[in-house]
Amino acid sequence: MKHKVGIVGFRGYSGAELVRLFAHHPGVETFLLEHRDEPEKGPAIRHASGPECLACDPEIVRAEGIAVAFLATPPEVSMQLAPALLGAGCRVVDLSGAFRLRTPENYRTWYKETHTQPELLAEAVYGLPEFCRQAIPAARLVSNPGCYPTAANLAIRPLVEAGVIDRAAGIVCDAKSGVSGAGRKPSLKTSFCEITENFSAYSILKHRHVPEVLQVSGLEEGEFSFTAQLLPLDRGILETIYFRTAGEQTAEDLLAIYDKRYAGEPFVRLYNPGHMPDLRGVARTNFCDIGVTVDPKTRRAVVVSAIDNLVKGAAGQAIQNMNLMLGYTETEALV
Repeated sequence: MKHKVGIVGFRGYSGAELVRLFAHHPGVETFLLEHRDEPEKGPAIRHASGPECLACDPEIVRAEGIAVAFLATPPEVSMQLAPALLGAGCRVVDLSGAFRLRTPENYRTWYKETHTQPELLAEAVYGLPEFCRQAIPAARLVSNPGCYPTAANLAIRPLVEAGVIDRAAGIVCDAKSGVSGAGRKPSLKTSFCEITENFSAYSILKHRHVPEVLQVSGLEEGEFSFTAQLLPLDRGILETIYFRTAGEQTAEDLLAIYDKRYAGEPFVRLYNPGHMPDLRGVARTNFCDIGVTVDPKTRRAVVVSAIDNLVKGAAGQAIQNMNLMLGYTETEALV
């Protein structure tokens, strides 16, 4: 028997990506859950033979037997919908930032808003499978990581754990993203004439994804400098991470740490020394590609981490989490 899953926010980029990926999942039946009283006008994202659309009503969700609901919605909407869906016996994978941080105080600091569901904030499991896999299968509420922190933490945490980074010298993360990372809602900043043939930085030292990197990597805020930049592309994230090694490590030494940490991980790919990932290599995949270069004499090191922000950075990782929650092979619908 197939599990029934619902997608809220299916008109957005991440929601539409969920619909696309679920079309290849043999174990689920997909439903579109409309949460607006007055749905936005515009072309539908589905064909007549595609998923059925239902109202995102707890009683309907319960009656239909929806096993997992995906919230591809803004944080304030996720906070509004999650309690009712959980109350209807439905498990939730939230793709927003609503439940990623551990305390309402930290949420207020970085999101500049009051968190309205602090009890769920305490319950939510952070859904980065490579580091949180044991807690995900039993979770009622999984908070899907942000796209920037996914690429950063997969690159940084193994090296922090191994003690090979000179943390006193600091870590600089130069992160570039395609425009779909800003969501589908129109704005001047992401309009065609503003982004084409252009390249810009934003939210310098104040980006709301920074606390996720700190929370998972174990770094302190003063040790980590992060700058997000907008590429004139539709999708993809490439992060160039600069630091000094704690000793005279080589690229081979750092790759050996990654090899050991990610042995058996299906979605992390390592490049040989001297080779670096790019966005074309990860587009429309759930992979995170990592490359390393080190100058042992000066202890300068550079790690490049690349993902598709809509797949490993959003919908793909959400399905990876759901596969763990429902007992499917982790790679189902993703390779």
